[in-house]
Amino acid sequence: MIYLGADHRGYELKEKIKQWLADWGYEFEDCGAFEYDKDDDYPDFARVVAEKVHQGSTLMDRGILICGSGIGVCVAANKTKGIRAGTAASPGQVKASVGDEDLNVLCLSSDYVDESIIRNIIKTFLETKFSGEERHKRRIDKIEQLEQ
Repeated sequence: MIYLGADHRGYELKEKIKQWLADWGYEFEDCGAFEYDKDDDYPDFARVVAEKVHQGSTLMDRGILICGSGIGVCVAANKTKGIRAGTAASPGQVKASVGDEDLNVLCLSSDYVDESIIRNIIKTFLETKFSGEERHKRRIDKIEQLEQ
């Protein structure tokens, strides 16, 4: 399952992403915002998406969060145990992040990254698998120890 969330600055892009995911055959859940509200707050949506990814029933449960910079939702999502959220400005960067860090929440900027690049970033995020290499597992274990 792919969980989506966005504040007012990411709302329009989230609506486009929903169509892309449907076109690509992915199952997704919209976690808000459900309408444009210039006064909403990105941590509210980041929390819902992060908790759903953490509580997901499969290792393939992932989240996509959008705000103006992509940084706010990333900081907020990373406060949830088990979440490895990161931003990406290119498909290569997200491929490395999933392959090495097992990125499970992708945070996107609606203001600073071109929509055509975002589309490719998302496709790469969803198609890339964690490498499972020992050194990467060891590093993720160390990150999880920081959550204790």
